[in-house]
Amino acid sequence: MDAAFTEEQDDIRRTLRELLRGRCGADEVKAAVRTAPGYDEALWRQLARVLGLPGLALPQAYGGVGCEVTELALACEETGRALLPSPLLPTAALAAPLVAALGTDAQRAALLPRIAGGDLTAALAVPGSALAGALGLTRAGDGGRWAGGGRAGGVQARLDGGGAGWRLYGRVDQVLGGHGAELLLVAARAGGYTRGRTLLFVVRADGGDGRGRGDGRGGGADGAGLVRTRLTALDETRPQARIELRDVPAELLGVDGADVAGALERVGAEAAAVLAAEAVGAADAALARTVGHVRDREQFGRPIGSFQAVKHRLADVYVTVQAARSAAYYAAWAAGGPEAAVAGGLALAQALEAQRTAASEAVQPHGGIGFTWERDAHLSFKRAASDELLFGPVHAVRARAAERDGLFALDEPDRPRKAVTV
Repeated sequence: MDAAFTEEQDDIRRTLRELLRGRCGADEVKAAVRTAPGYDEALWRQLARVLGLPGLALPQAYGGVGCEVTELALACEETGRALLPSPLLPTAALAAPLVAALGTDAQRAALLPRIAGGDLTAALAVPGSALAGALGLTRAGDGGRWAGGGRAGGVQARLDGGGAGWRLYGRVDQVLGGHGAELLLVAARAGGYTRGRTLLFVVRADGGDGRGRGDGRGGGADGAGLVRTRLTALDETRPQARIELRDVPAELLGVDGADVAGALERVGAEAAAVLAAEAVGAADAALARTVGHVRDREQFGRPIGSFQAVKHRLADVYVTVQAARSAAYYAAWAAGGPEAAVAGGLALAQALEAQRTAASEAVQPHGGIGFTWERDAHLSFKRAASDELLFGPVHAVRARAAERDGLFALDEPDRPRKAVTV
C-alpha cells in the first residue's frame, strides 16, 4: 500500500477546501438548511458541473470522472469539514453505485450520465429504520426481509394485472435527501409469503420544480400516489423525509431475481469508507474550532488553552481524530477488495466515535454558550449525534465488522479463532 496521495488527489482536496471555505461558512450553512431543498442549489450545481463530485467514482463511459472510492472519500472529508448540506451522500455514495451494480444497460445509460452531471439527484428508500442494517453495517442483511410487505408493513410491490408494470404500496419513514430527490430507489418486498423476495425499484419523483418538497410541517404530493414530507431532523444539514407510496408506478431496477441484499451490502462497505472520511472531516473541523477558541478565550488573565487540563483533553482528541483518519483512508483504499467490508465497518465505528468525542469536547470549553444557535459548536454536535443514530450505534458497527472477520466464531466450535495482539 502506498500511503502517499497522488497529485490529482491533492488537487481535489485543495480545490474543494478552498471553494467551500469561501462559500460554505457557518452562516451560509444555517441559511441553506432553511430553504425548500435544504441546501444551496447554486453551490451544488457548481460542485457537480465544474468539479464533477457526483460522478467522481462513476465510469467515464457514463459521464463520470472515472476515479475510485478513495477520491470520493477525500471529497467527502472536505464536505464533512464544512458540514455541507447537499445531496452528495445519498446520490453518489448510495444510489448511483446501486444503479451501476444492478441496473440494466439501458437504465445505466439513462440515469448515470444525468447523475454524474448533477442534473439528477437520487435517494435510497429503505423501509423502517433499517438503513444501517440493509447496508450491512450493523447486522447481516437476512435476505432483505427487512423490506417488509404484507402484514409486516414496509413497502409491497405487485405486478399490475393488466401488464402495465409494477405498483408500490407502503411507507418509508426515514429517507436521506428524500424530500427533494428527483429519483427514488425504493426497496420493496414482492411475491407475498410463498415467493417473497426483496427488489429495488426506480420511482420517478418530481422534475425539480419544488412539488413534494415539504418544509417539516406538512407534505407534498408528487402525483401518481407519491407523497413526500420533509421531517424535522436533529441535524438539519442532513435533510430527511417520509415517503408514502399509494399505488405508485415503478420500474424494476435490473432484473427480477438479482441479489439485491448482497448488492446493498457491497455498496454499504464502500459507503462506510465514505461516511468515515466525512465524519473525520467534521471531527477535525470541530477540533480546530475548539483550539482556536481556547487560544482566544482568557480566564484569570491567561488563555484557557494554556491550562494543562485543557491541553491534555485536546491532545487526546487529536490522537483520536488522527487514528480515525488513518482507518478511513485505509478503508477507502481497500474498497472493492476482499477486506472492504471489515475495513469499512471498523473505520466507520472509529470515525463515529472520534466525531462524537471531538464534538463533545468542542462544546465543553465554550461553557454555557457552547450549545447556543449563535455559536457553531452545536452544528458539529448535532451532526455527530445524528450520524450515530443513522449509521450506528458504534458498538453494533464494530460487532458486525468482527462478525464478518470471523473474530468471534462462537457458532463454529471447530474453527480456529484468530489470534489477537494487544
